[in-house]
Amino acid sequence: MHSHRELQQRKLSYQQQLPIQMVTAVVVLDSKLNIQYVNPAAEALLVKSSHKLSGLSFDDVLNSTSIDNERLNLMLSSGQEFSDSDVTLEFFDGYRITVEMTASSVDLNQTSHILLEFKQIDQQKKISGEAFQHQQWESARDLIRGLAHEIKNPLGGLRGAAQLLGKEITTEQQEYTSMIIEQVDRLTSLVDRLLGPNQLPKMSTQNVHVVLEKVHKLISCNNPKNIQFIRDYDPSIPEITFDEDKLQQAILNIISNAIQAINITGNLTLKTRIASNQTINGKKIKLSVQISIIDDGPGIPTNIQDTLFYPLVSGSYNGTGLGLSISQTLIHQHQGKLSCRSRPGRTEFMILLPFLDKNLPTNSTLHNGSLYNNMKRKPYEQ
Repeated sequence: MHSHRELQQRKLSYQQQLPIQMVTAVVVLDSKLNIQYVNPAAEALLVKSSHKLSGLSFDDVLNSTSIDNERLNLMLSSGQEFSDSDVTLEFFDGYRITVEMTASSVDLNQTSHILLEFKQIDQQKKISGEAFQHQQWESARDLIRGLAHEIKNPLGGLRGAAQLLGKEITTEQQEYTSMIIEQVDRLTSLVDRLLGPNQLPKMSTQNVHVVLEKVHKLISCNNPKNIQFIRDYDPSIPEITFDEDKLQQAILNIISNAIQAINITGNLTLKTRIASNQTINGKKIKLSVQISIIDDGPGIPTNIQDTLFYPLVSGSYNGTGLGLSISQTLIHQHQGKLSCRSRPGRTEFMILLPFLDKNLPTNSTLHNGSLYNNMKRKPYEQ
């Protein structure tokens, strides 16, 4: 049996060590909403050390936040804790995170304080959103394909009838049957594009930069806007298995859209990196190649960003809305993922292609710097 003194010492030891070990970010505010304490998880979340944060107003740490200060002050007087499952924190560099927050009133040194607990949920929201969007994309694609088949079936008969009719009428009247055949062929071409790629990919193992260089040559030959093309490749990326023609078509479709959006003398960047521990179609992938197409155009309208890869959705007044949908299908045939992040001045399309087990890079390859060039944020300030 442990003595009362030993139990108290053990309790004190746990109380002192647990905040340091917690993955939940803990922030303690005084009655003026100034920061009095942060645990290491909060330092990482707020990208600043406790030394930098101590004494600062919580509002001064962030550019904006959806936390209601009036509600915090009311909680101090009432003692009624509350929680919010969707709180946005925006930093001064424009970086945003979404967190779950619990706020409670605690007495420390006989003074009322506010205890804030944060748990970042961006990754969970992203995975859930991507799964929902992928399901919606498949449903929309299947619906469009079904309609396309229904349209295509009578088009062949209509064309044949127009050809037969053309043999029975005068030369002057054949102008009208030729017009019918021309429009039928145009609709057939459109329907074929709606149906999407129907051939299985012809996979081969090679360097992904071979495709990117071919794409670069193609777009450089026809550049009336004088766009600056920037290539930011990671040369240590090993060979990967893919269909060269299909991957080239997917990238060209994305770049064509970007070129339409970019103003004269804008910039377009082709970037490659190795990405680790990515979720692709609900599966955790250890290593994959990330191909980024980045432009500095006006950005994609927010009202179509969630449906951007659906068939017939376009942000251009003269677009067909098929290019990105086809790209999504082509990348999906590689068990990969195509996603997009866009804001005014920066739009980034990201293609993730998973390594097959036989193509997985070795540790020596990774330590050449490829894997570690993909950090999203700098370490917090000391």
